[in-house]
Amino acid sequence: VPEFTHTKWIATSFKGQSYCLVILLRNLDLHNGLCNGTRLMIRAFQNYSISAEIVGGAHAGKRVFIPRIPLHPSEDLQLPFKFKRKQFPIRLSFAMTINKAQGQTIPNVAIYLPEPVFSHDQLYVALSRGVSRGTTRILAKPRIDIDPTGKSTKNIVYRDVLF
Repeated sequence: VPEFTHTKWIATSFKGQSYCLVILLRNLDLHNGLCNGTRLMIRAFQNYSISAEIVGGAHAGKRVFIPRIPLHPSEDLQLPFKFKRKQFPIRLSFAMTINKAQGQTIPNVAIYLPEPVFSHDQLYVALSRGVSRGTTRILAKPRIDIDPTGKSTKNIVYRDVLF
């Protein structure tokens, strides 16, 4: 796979099927809930669009169509030529970062913390995405220096940046 396909572009192929969950990677129509980070459930595939349903938020349940859009590589790539290609701006959403999950309500949440969170309020955001305590699970790497029992993690707060 060429280097320019890593992190600068949407996935080079999409191997989803109907009723799989995806996340939208571009703002398409803010008034209809199609913004970066929106979770969608695929309903059907067409040649030039995908029929999907918005999963959460104010527009939950709304049926939408996701078109292929032209994408250009970022300007920081020093390529001797210019090109663009049309792709669906989605990615399978088996997992997402804490920042990407902010503002969403997710029925079943599993939080993986190999290290303590590194930013103020990230732990709160991660823990508050689920609808209940019973549907939220946490896997934190045990740190003897934080908790000898291995049943807690550290919520880092930089008091210098608080007002």
